[in-house]
Amino acid sequence: MQYAIPSIIATTAAALYNITDSIFIGHGVGALAISGLAITFPLMNLSAALGTMVGVGASALLSMRLGQKDYDSANKILGNVFVLTFIVGVVFTVPILVFLKPILYFFGASHETLPYAYDFMQIVVAGTVVTHIYFSLNAIIRASGQPMKSMTATIMTVVINVILNPLFIFGLGWGIRGSAFATIISQMIVLMWQIRLFRNKDSFLRVRRQDIRLNGKIVLDSIAIGLSPFLMNAASSVIVILINQGL
Repeated sequence: MQYAIPSIIATTAAALYNITDSIFIGHGVGALAISGLAITFPLMNLSAALGTMVGVGASALLSMRLGQKDYDSANKILGNVFVLTFIVGVVFTVPILVFLKPILYFFGASHETLPYAYDFMQIVVAGTVVTHIYFSLNAIIRASGQPMKSMTATIMTVVINVILNPLFIFGLGWGIRGSAFATIISQMIVLMWQIRLFRNKDSFLRVRRQDIRLNGKIVLDSIAIGLSPFLMNAASSVIVILINQGL
């Protein structure tokens, strides 16, 4: 129950992310903008799935090492998470930004909805590295025996997003781009808080300079374990793409 209840609350809060974006964009930009936003969801889910792949896999390894009281290996896993999520984020970001328009057309965008989807995703994709590290560290925090802090991180992103959305859309007149900036900035703020947790010298799990380098076995084991949740999320994105194309 100590893990289940915070996870349920965090998942519910995360679901509100897209709902709040839709509400503010609908009122501040218009109906076509909501349609453009809907086109971007599969791509956002694929990005989140990649971040989850590293985070879930590494957190499973971390749990085993902590259970064995092998804190040195646990810290090496944490260091590998930073490097691997950064690499995966860059590899995802560059080709997506280059081919963003044809990808959105393939996902079901029309000439009317493409400008909105493109403006939103251009910013969100540029912040992919931040998103990946945020998701991965949240999984690590949960695996390290701190489910309440993991839940707090998720709720914080939603709250900051809700505050920044109307400020950027209505106050500054940034339109759908304002919502995208709100999404990335909220994750960036919480990411700094997460890193601060792992920089605490009194913590048994912390970021150490000597651990921020790839270890082949840790990388392969993390990907092998995280591949299953990644494929499940990717499959759901494919279904949404097919539905959008049909509509």
